[in-house]
Amino acid sequence: MPDDDQDATPVPVARPLPQPLEWLFRNRVTGRVTVAQPPNLLLGVFIGAVVVRRVADPEGTAGAAVDVVAGVALTAWAVDEIIRGVNPWRRILGATVLAATAAGVVTS
Repeated sequence: MPDDDQDATPVPVARPLPQPLEWLFRNRVTGRVTVAQPPNLLLGVFIGAVVVRRVADPEGTAGAAVDVVAGVALTAWAVDEIIRGVNPWRRILGATVLAATAAGVVTS
């Protein structure tokens, strides 16, 4: 009797990540690996403010307002990632961005 497995088409199987990477990148909601996600509204506002700063280079009150909008949006995004990040990587990313933003405020 022929072996049916010899005629079967091989199906690629995803290799599991090493345990530390599983813990770090596995999405706790979907079970998929999540490293990056499409920007949400807060990150979009930050990116928009950075574009306005680079393109228009506003001075005075308008420039200060753009900087405040960018800083508040980035801070709010970072706090949101710390609180609601789908895996430890996203939470660590949020904490790192929050620390870098705070350091930038302190040193300026």
